[in-house]
Amino acid sequence: MQQYDERLHVPRSWWLLGLLSSALVGVTLLPLGVIPLLAGTAAAAAAAAAALSSYGSARIRVVGDSLVAGSARLPLSALGEARALDADEARAWRTHRADARAHLLLRGYVATAVRVEVTDPQDPTPYLYLSTRHPLRLARALSAVPAAGAARPEVREAER
Repeated sequence: MQQYDERLHVPRSWWLLGLLSSALVGVTLLPLGVIPLLAGTAAAAAAAAAALSSYGSARIRVVGDSLVAGSARLPLSALGEARALDADEARAWRTHRADARAHLLLRGYVATAVRVEVTDPQDPTPYLYLSTRHPLRLARALSAVPAAGAARPEVREAER
């Protein structure tokens, strides 16, 4: 059963920049002829599309008793409090409050985030920082799923 699913797509403006970059490659190859122009533009467009699609394919899911965030998969029983962070608090946790041991699923084009404590004593990661466009929904989804034999902690919004 899936309780939450979000894909962190890149903004539309980035696709426009990729298209313009491809056109610039084509213009650069114009002195070589029409065939190099078309081939270079197509190759640049394909490379830009692959890069943007790959970077924007990061997913955050709460599935069954696990949190899947990018390449990380953690059981909910290893997680503690989930805190929804507004844009200012998220910026603070990305910069001066950040811990180098934390696992970050960071996307600079997403202003808000969720900070999830890691309570597993075997895991050196103190918390997960997850960029999300829906921090309250993600925090509620993490809190709504009962861990094995334990009540999930309450959702808190960031304190100023």
